[in-house]
Amino acid sequence: MYYSKMDYERIKAEIKNEDFGTLKKRIENGEYLTEIEYKAVLENTRDKRMDWFRKGRFGVIVHYGLYSVLERGEWAIMYDSIPMKEYELLMEKFMPKPDAAEEWVLTAKEAGAKYVILTTRHHEGFSLWNSKVNPYNSYNCGCKRDLVQEFVDACRKHDMRIGLYSSLMDWYHPDAKYAQIDLAARRRFLDYIEALNVELLTNYGKIDMLWYDTPFPMESADAWETLHRNQKLRILQPDIIINNRAMMSEDMVTPEDVLESADGDWEACHTVTGLNWGYIDEEQAKPYAVTPQQLVKRLTFCCRNCGNLIMNMGPKADGSVAAYEKELFQKVGAWIRENEEVVYGDMRPNRGPGGIAGPGVFGEYGAGTLAEASAKGNTVYIWSYIWPANGTMYVAGYKSVPKNVYLVKNKQKLDFEYDADNFRIIIRNLPEKSPDTILGITIIAVEFDEKPIYRWGMSLPQLTGGYIER
Repeated sequence: MYYSKMDYERIKAEIKNEDFGTLKKRIENGEYLTEIEYKAVLENTRDKRMDWFRKGRFGVIVHYGLYSVLERGEWAIMYDSIPMKEYELLMEKFMPKPDAAEEWVLTAKEAGAKYVILTTRHHEGFSLWNSKVNPYNSYNCGCKRDLVQEFVDACRKHDMRIGLYSSLMDWYHPDAKYAQIDLAARRRFLDYIEALNVELLTNYGKIDMLWYDTPFPMESADAWETLHRNQKLRILQPDIIINNRAMMSEDMVTPEDVLESADGDWEACHTVTGLNWGYIDEEQAKPYAVTPQQLVKRLTFCCRNCGNLIMNMGPKADGSVAAYEKELFQKVGAWIRENEEVVYGDMRPNRGPGGIAGPGVFGEYGAGTLAEASAKGNTVYIWSYIWPANGTMYVAGYKSVPKNVYLVKNKQKLDFEYDADNFRIIIRNLPEKSPDTILGITIIAVEFDEKPIYRWGMSLPQLTGGYIER
């Protein structure tokens, strides 16, 4: 059914006081919201539900399952064409150490992450909880433990927001093979998927995020019954955030191993090595790992463009974190602790068209040579990657005069002047070496009385289509 923008705004206004808590009885009775009503409720409640996510900026996703035993990644069943009977034997070798979840969460917290997501059931179909729906699980087999419970307990103990990953694709369930072409099989499989997620959102208290993945074999949200299922799940957890991987727009988009911003809320999810999400031999994987500087540069993009970053952690079969991942997260976390001001907080007021921060030609504030800029309120942050050896930094393209310039790590004020003829801020008498002794990435804050006016290439009409700034 077609709805105009006027229709949508009217419906939004009519249900402005509704949320998924007040709508519980209606949905339980099978009186589902239409798609436009559903989107209106999402939008009306979005700011409240997304507040922690927008301010948190950085998270960790933990990929752990039977595939961790093989050390060949989470898609080993497919790439190695492993018979399921053979794969099932891995259950007896799946013995995470007693404090595995504690180590995951503490490593994420030390990295500066504000939330952690666990793969409760990856494509292999093996559930990491005491599931009554899926007997193929960690409580019945192998370690005989509810790892989701251990994970949730660790998150709450260490004040971390909780995300539960839930694969739609399933390589184990017998009906999953035929769900695309056999309607009876599809019905059974959809009921199974819903029941699994109901368990996850019922048995573990408040959950902050449901992170869907890989909607195969069906090819549309209608075929997956996403609209109705998510309503039934949301009334169990009215404040929950759900991603867009069930083939329908929800609370956020999740580009994978790329950096792409979006108009709404978004979260880039990245591997550490670019090879796999599940554990692979760390000595061979380590040379492919990103450096702490490269990870922070990804975080820069997310801060500039009002999005989040989640980095992967792929524990070993015993649940321990690979040494190179732990070292990476420790260094990044140490850097973040000195620069929290630039990483955390809602930066959306600086969002321009296309989801990019700031009003400039390229949709962003400028930062001078060999640096990038993000913004929060009336403050522009210069992320300096290569420190100026001559003690002077030029930040060009600004028609606004700063009121204060300082180092974020210690609030030390810096000398500066404004060159009105060339539309640039000149920061002088800088230390000989980068003040950041952890990664060499120094953050300089440039404060203005109001939102600054910036134009890329302001002093060169050749770059602005002949436009001459006055």
